[in-house]
Amino acid sequence: MSRLSLFDSPLLLGFDHFERTLDRVSKASSDGYPPYNVEQTGESHLRITLAVAGFCGEELQVLVEDSQLVIRGRQVDDKDRVFLHRGIAARQFQRSFVLAEGIEVLDARLENGLLHIDLEQPIVEPKVRQVAIKTDGDGRSITAQPVARKGGKGNSV
Repeated sequence: MSRLSLFDSPLLLGFDHFERTLDRVSKASSDGYPPYNVEQTGESHLRITLAVAGFCGEELQVLVEDSQLVIRGRQVDDKDRVFLHRGIAARQFQRSFVLAEGIEVLDARLENGLLHIDLEQPIVEPKVRQVAIKTDGDGRSITAQPVARKGGKGNSV
């Protein structure tokens, strides 16, 4: 049985990467651990904060794999410790975030059991250009020229 896709339309050319991204998002773990926040810290800055109490910096890993931010944590049991009661388990996790094109990971900091990951999304100026139309009749053609947008930077038309 073949899978129907939203992106099978002939009007959506070159959008297969969106379909792959949606597949990755849908396969992401539904586990709620560790809890996290995503906040906007400036016009083009974001911060992801994960609650990773009990983890030290050496037990955490922050990776950017293609367009995906992956945070992994791995705690190892100390075999020499004897617990009379064990309510805090050593555990591992992997939390993934799909990043939009152009988002850069600036840094990661561990403070008071919170892992802060700062991101920057550059502001992209829209680009419009006129495409040349060649004719076979009189041999004249319209050359490709940048077209200024209303409210944007550049000369007005």
